[in-house]
Amino acid sequence: MAKSEFRKYLEEQMKDPEFREAWDEADTEYHMQWALINARKERDMTQQQLAEATGMDQRVISRIESGNSNATLKTLMRLAKGLDKTLRIEFVEKTS
Repeated sequence: MAKSEFRKYLEEQMKDPEFREAWDEADTEYHMQWALINARKERDMTQQQLAEATGMDQRVISRIESGNSNATLKTLMRLAKGLDKTLRIEFVEKTS
């Protein structure tokens, strides 16, 4: 499927409120995963090094980064501390 065909398909699917809600939820999770990966790479840390800095198991970090586990707010705060960063959560206006 060409990119323009996919965009047309996606626009049509987004008209369905259930689909849109699921899409938005997945998009938020995806951004959290990439934010964690990028923050870790900015610090030039491996998952193992981050695990040691947080006292967490490396496998837990791997599952969070791959989307196979949902991180709690407490876990995200531990990860931020291990990365020497501050966790910031925002509520932003929905885009239509």
